[in-house]
Amino acid sequence: MSDSVSQFSLNFLPERRIYRVSELSRLIREKLEAEFADLWVVGEISNFREAPSGHLYFTLKDEAAQLRCVCFRLQARYLRFRPEDGLQVTARGRISVYEARGEYQLNVEALEPQGLGALQLAFEQLKKKLSAEGLFDAARKKPLPKLPRRIGIITSPRGAVIQDMIRILRRRHENLHLLVYPVRVQGEGAAEEMVEALGCFNRPPPNGVPVDVIILARGGGSLEDLWAFNEEKLAWAIAASTTPVISAVGHETDFTIADFVADLRAPTPSAAAEMVIETQERLQEHILILESDLVRVARYHLLRLRHQLSELITHRAFQTLRTVLGQAIQRHDELSTRAVETLRERLRTARRRWEQHDAFLLHFDLHGRQERKALLLSQHRTALAQRVRVLLIQKRARAESLAAQLQQLSPRRILERGYAIAFDASGKLLTEATQVSPGEEIALRLAQGRLTAVVRKIVPE
Repeated sequence: MSDSVSQFSLNFLPERRIYRVSELSRLIREKLEAEFADLWVVGEISNFREAPSGHLYFTLKDEAAQLRCVCFRLQARYLRFRPEDGLQVTARGRISVYEARGEYQLNVEALEPQGLGALQLAFEQLKKKLSAEGLFDAARKKPLPKLPRRIGIITSPRGAVIQDMIRILRRRHENLHLLVYPVRVQGEGAAEEMVEALGCFNRPPPNGVPVDVIILARGGGSLEDLWAFNEEKLAWAIAASTTPVISAVGHETDFTIADFVADLRAPTPSAAAEMVIETQERLQEHILILESDLVRVARYHLLRLRHQLSELITHRAFQTLRTVLGQAIQRHDELSTRAVETLRERLRTARRRWEQHDAFLLHFDLHGRQERKALLLSQHRTALAQRVRVLLIQKRARAESLAAQLQQLSPRRILERGYAIAFDASGKLLTEATQVSPGEEIALRLAQGRLTAVVRKIVPE
């Protein structure tokens, strides 16, 4: 009876299932990804790290817990700001499991900063970075030319901005040469086009079109509309420009990174057109003022010189001049006499030194030293020749040994042992019986001479 009860109990025990670690981790990951496929998490960034591959790794934490996060390079490309430790953010993503360590993590697809918007935060981060690197320093800013003859304008060819600037510049000075480089001023690729435009205006011909000053212009808009002027690549291109750059972006209350890097910021594009050059009338007035000042200064100097000349022609002035000239002549004679004596003394010293050297050379056995050097040279030449002969003998023996080895490996030696090489009618080497058909002619190469044969039968292996 007890045996039957035991058997009955065993029949109703649950079946034991044994999982591999990787299998269990995969099942957990699939369940978590299905349950938490799209969620938002708020927390503080810590332990932020950017891998060389471009992936971002960090931890989101609050006062009670923490969550590992990863933002892969494809998603990181679309972040408007750079994550950093201590930043409060809201992350959107899905829960997954990193099976290699058995840890669950949040695969981040989007990040939003708490407080400031993403664009404003990115603006402040880039502004702080470029300021630390010296791009905003006043010392590196270039002065504008007083009378530019060629003005380069980088802006959109459509809209009222370019028309207003051209009208103002033509009104202020008719002889200006305006060069407009049409670009997009917002959206994807706008910053790259402006960088290329700056490069064109800074390169010499024939690849470039150099100008005296560059105006980077755009009308007003939101922070997102003006974002192309906040790109780091454009900031570095403005800083690298050898031609002065005026930034005229948006309205007077709009500020971009380009405004801080440029050599001059204009509150509006129209103001930039007015600031880049004065009107013809103002220039003419300035020339007249300078001419009047020059005439007044010239008259003053002429009157002063005339007065000095009147004093010189008096008797006392001529006496003073005669005395000064006499003293100068006497001083000249003294200096001439002293120079002649100094030169003679130097010549005497040089003669004594030459006589000492001549006496030394007379007692110096130059011929004996020459013979000893010649003997030493002959000994070295003999030793060198002996070493060269020994080396040549060794190299010759080595060459003969290699030639003997090469001769042993020659195909002709194989043929001398009774083998033959077969070719078909076209001269192609035969390695298999199936390469020819019965009745075809073949050629046989022997150690001595050749044979021509006709295939009677094929026996494939």
